[in-house]
Amino acid sequence: MTSQPLPGGGAASPRWGLLHRRPRLRLGLLLGPPMLWLGVLYLGSLAALFITSLWTVDAFGGNIERVWNLDNYRDLFTIDVYRTITIRTLLIAVTVTVIDALLAFPIALYMAKVASPRLQRALVIAVLTPLWASYLVKAYAWRGMFASGGPLDDLGLSPGYGLTATVVTLSYLWLPYMILPMYAGLERLPDSLIEASADLGATTRTTMRRVVLPVLLPAAVAGSIFTFSLTLGDYIAVEIVGGANQMLGNVVYDSFLTGNNLPFAAAVATIPVVTMLVYLGAVRRTGALDSL
Repeated sequence: MTSQPLPGGGAASPRWGLLHRRPRLRLGLLLGPPMLWLGVLYLGSLAALFITSLWTVDAFGGNIERVWNLDNYRDLFTIDVYRTITIRTLLIAVTVTVIDALLAFPIALYMAKVASPRLQRALVIAVLTPLWASYLVKAYAWRGMFASGGPLDDLGLSPGYGLTATVVTLSYLWLPYMILPMYAGLERLPDSLIEASADLGATTRTTMRRVVLPVLLPAAVAGSIFTFSLTLGDYIAVEIVGGANQMLGNVVYDSFLTGNNLPFAAAVATIPVVTMLVYLGAVRRTGALDSL
């Protein structure tokens, strides 16, 4: 077997020559490990989750009975408390996403189109800095803010522990995940388009509606995927600042650790997964994902 010549004039080893002659083998070796990881670890764990949700637990011995049925899903849809928790979780996720989008837009617009390059870099670091701190530290910091006798209580602004505190805390925690996609999207918007809109006599409102928002929409969708999905799966923040309220994550946690009912916990965990699949399907139909 002769060695393949390299572009630089040297001779390739037989192994590299084989990869050079067979691009499909080269592509398979390149994508094989990540696809194996995605298929086995990620999709495999999801399949295990759905299969487990179809099992039940022996009421007397507490052992898992591997007989397929829909009893867990029937309980989810027929017992009022679980319907209430599901609706509450979805409303909190939507509220957090809307609040983050409203807060992130002016910040991202200033960073991308107004701030000097030096200030722009400083603001990006400022947005990223909270991500370096522990989730628990930030959540407990907000618990201190909402506590009786805390800073907000002294100003008469503390809502106490409950749903409002949960929404505020989660909005703060996930805000960087909305700012950064919006900033990246607005940075790609050429300044010449905004200047041309102004030169043609468009008002600021018209420029925002017809120039900025069409570019911003895919970035906002990307950010909403993060904020919405992270809120759906969260259970720690509501434990810290939510008072007696619960979200779906708390039901999963309690069913698994306290109730020793893994199949029911798996059934509850499918709700955020299915919700996100429906959400991504709806977003895809709008064409927003094609512009990312």
